[in-house]
Amino acid sequence: MNILLTGGAGFIGRWVALRLLNDGHHVWILDDLSNGQESNLDEFRSHPGLQAFIQGDIKDEALLEKLFHETKFDICYHLGASINVQDSIDDPRTTFNNDTVGTFYVMEQCRKHWVKVVFMSTCMVYDRCTDETGITELHPTKPASPYAGSKIAAENMVLSYYFAYGLPVVVIRPFNTYGPFQKTGGEGGVVAIFINNKLAGKDLHIYGEGTQTRDLLFVDDCARFVVEAGYSNKVDGQIVNAGLGRDISVNDLALLVVGEASRIKHVEHIHPQSEIQKLLCNYSKAKELLGWEPQVTLEEGIARTEAWIKGRLVH
Repeated sequence: MNILLTGGAGFIGRWVALRLLNDGHHVWILDDLSNGQESNLDEFRSHPGLQAFIQGDIKDEALLEKLFHETKFDICYHLGASINVQDSIDDPRTTFNNDTVGTFYVMEQCRKHWVKVVFMSTCMVYDRCTDETGITELHPTKPASPYAGSKIAAENMVLSYYFAYGLPVVVIRPFNTYGPFQKTGGEGGVVAIFINNKLAGKDLHIYGEGTQTRDLLFVDDCARFVVEAGYSNKVDGQIVNAGLGRDISVNDLALLVVGEASRIKHVEHIHPQSEIQKLLCNYSKAKELLGWEPQVTLEEGIARTEAWIKGRLVH
């Protein structure tokens, strides 16, 4: 198939690109490199399936029009977005324009050219989990940050194209994804930052009490889920979760990574109002409709991520 992947130079996007290429598709990657890095694509630069890398913005309507006009795409995997919760609180305009308005521009091209859409949303749209059965797709949403608000708005826009026009779309909500190629600095995920600090001999800093829990999904499992959602018509017009189905407190995660309680420090939370106290995924819908379930345990995923970060430090 001919596939357009927005945000393909990003952390998850890179893994999605790899999987699509390995599955034999022709892939066009569009990324403005505000989050992503072109070096993430180095490994498959010469892959015969990679048709083009376009450095450009999803808010550039003329660019989108040209792209869709020149190539008949079968699927658009739309991962391009502003993804930082803290940034969205400090600067809501940028996040709204990228995540909501940008998504509208992508949807318009997909409608005009009849291209299936896989829209990458986030578990951050959910209200806290209240029991051990986990968060299903019917769980209440709560836009605790402009990031979550922008994603919910975009989700509704995407789904409206299914109900109004019959366009095949699916909204996916992966839980906290981690693994190789995730940034290890301030914008990175908690696992990458913790491992990086451990290897650098630094303390691990936890915002607030550290009792908040996360359901951590290894990136290879996440990419497989993203790709499968595009291949199947069983999830058209649906919202689908993906996660490990196991949550861990940030305190326990820090201990799992570093192994020494003395190296864990608690610091004041910058934006405590956007914290979700308990995140635990119920992925039974993904399992039922897509036959998807996670294959990598948290312990194995952390080991693989640490090996990758170590390898980068050596170089």
